[in-house]
Amino acid sequence: MGVTIIGIFAFLAYYIRISQPRRGTTEWISRVINPPRFRFTFKLYKMEKRDAAPLAIILAVFTFLSFFMLGDTDAPQTYHHFSKGRDSITLKLPRETTVSKIMAFTGLYVGSYNLWHSSDGENWTQITLEDEDKKYPLEQTYADLFKWREFNTQGAFTTRFIFIGAIRTPIELGELAIFDGNGELVKPTGASDLFDEQDTVPMEGSTYLNSMYFDEIYHGRAAMETIRGIYPYETVHPPLGKTIIAAGVRIFGMTPFGWRFMGTLFGVAMLLVLYILLKNMFGKTFIASCGTLLFGFEFMRFVQTRIATVDTYPVFFIMASYLFMYRFLTTTADKPLKETLVPLGFSGLLFGIGVATKWIVIYAGFGLLVMYLIKIITDYRYYYAPENLGGYTERVIKTLAFTALTFIVVPVIVYILSYIPYGRARDMGPQMLINLDYYKMIINVQANTFKYHSALVAEHPYSSWWYQWIINQRPILYYLKYMDDGKRSAFAAFGNPIVWWGGLVAIVAMIVKTVSHKDARAFVIIIGYFAQLVPWMLVSRIVFAYHYFPSTVFLVIALAHMFDTIYERSELHETAEHATPDADTEPQRIEALSAPVIKKYNGKRVIVAFTAAAGVLFALFYPVLTGVPASTEYLRQFVKWLPSWPF
Repeated sequence: MGVTIIGIFAFLAYYIRISQPRRGTTEWISRVINPPRFRFTFKLYKMEKRDAAPLAIILAVFTFLSFFMLGDTDAPQTYHHFSKGRDSITLKLPRETTVSKIMAFTGLYVGSYNLWHSSDGENWTQITLEDEDKKYPLEQTYADLFKWREFNTQGAFTTRFIFIGAIRTPIELGELAIFDGNGELVKPTGASDLFDEQDTVPMEGSTYLNSMYFDEIYHGRAAMETIRGIYPYETVHPPLGKTIIAAGVRIFGMTPFGWRFMGTLFGVAMLLVLYILLKNMFGKTFIASCGTLLFGFEFMRFVQTRIATVDTYPVFFIMASYLFMYRFLTTTADKPLKETLVPLGFSGLLFGIGVATKWIVIYAGFGLLVMYLIKIITDYRYYYAPENLGGYTERVIKTLAFTALTFIVVPVIVYILSYIPYGRARDMGPQMLINLDYYKMIINVQANTFKYHSALVAEHPYSSWWYQWIINQRPILYYLKYMDDGKRSAFAAFGNPIVWWGGLVAIVAMIVKTVSHKDARAFVIIIGYFAQLVPWMLVSRIVFAYHYFPSTVFLVIALAHMFDTIYERSELHETAEHATPDADTEPQRIEALSAPVIKKYNGKRVIVAFTAAAGVLFALFYPVLTGVPASTEYLRQFVKWLPSWPF
């Protein structure tokens, strides 16, 4: 940790040094005589052919890393449905067998199961429980769905018949696994749909690779409910994110890989969007590549996009909407109106899609609005001449009308359409969009959603506040399992220290750039960062580190801005500080003093070193980003940098 902090401060010191007026020049005089003026104008640097190779390599590398060990591609796909009148099953084993363990893959709905066994099929004995505090051998709560679970039995028992009764219906099981005294699977007769996919039984037990974890139990489950036309259990976020998750399930089945696929794909696509944005902003393939690599190595992006929750999609659409808003900012008032409206329209559309995945995109809307209004106001300068004022008024009216269409009307339409799966689940039919009950349903869901988020009172061991996020103090532990060999499998959502701590320094640098240098690009970065962070300062309900995810994008962009300054300043020439010692005459001394000599700072090396350091930390922390088992000693020595980090 100490090395990382020292490196960040060394980077800052280098940045400050290289930003100062060049020695031996009159640059400091020009800064005083001609101080910078705030101009909200931007240049659009386009993508070039030379961007193809580095972008392709970055996407290929992180596609592999992101999808590697994402989750099992096999899981039970058929389910035994316990219902009224069909609330039990009787299983007959091939012979009297010592049963050492029974596992089940849970499906939809909640409830419990009783377990009885018999040697002759007539005299039944209820199986005693290992945990006396539990009432039933298997309890299928909302937190236990789509997981491999073990029946809570008190040791092994010898039997020929097993009776399983559902206490509450409807309820589903995907597969059963009965193990004999040697740990081998036993396949009984009866309820064939519970023993038709025995090849999916994990002999190592339940892990994150074969079961749901954290909020996947809500959003991954909602994806299945969407596909099956069931009104979802979780309605506190708009439906579109869960509909996107469902697309992966439709392709790969209701498997861990399937319900995580789309989020991971969008996580990789974020890198594409960021690369284009950085290239558009700074015009340098080198800067775009290094900035995109930083985000690729960012822990939060990597971990959060590999879990089947809706938190990935709003971040993607926030990035995309900012990309097109930036392109709108680069348009000039002398351009045809159509050219300015195209990026503005895309920004509004993507904003609307994002809101339909999660409300936090509305926070981004405030940032977009600030940039938009400043753009409209500064464009007035071009039309300030009285003869152009009429044209300005007409242009502004058309722009405002188009903005209302793309940022209000279109998002409302997208939002309404996103609830079609809910209408289908309520059997509203193909005419639901002209059915008043459909809109009443949407309004009721919004009221309940607002009530839930505003009145939520809960506690969680890994919750944290915004001021803890910015210093990377409290990760949220998603998974932890102690292995038989003493190792631990764990992963958490938190930040790459060099990105989060270095990015915080970069945000301060952007504030200085805005105030002292009137840098409009730095101002845009500040708007984006604080638009996502400030609303959480006002929230009193329980929150988590992953709520900082959208802000981390702007940490990376701020660092890229620092990279760009270092890159440009390191390419400048400096005048010789002293005359050449062996100059024989005064004219030679004067000539030597005034002659420019090239003195390049090692700017590129510094940028590469900073980016590489992020990659090194990614490799160092890889076990707690993926769940790869690691020894307690390794975690203690190399990973647990702060006492509050739960590794």
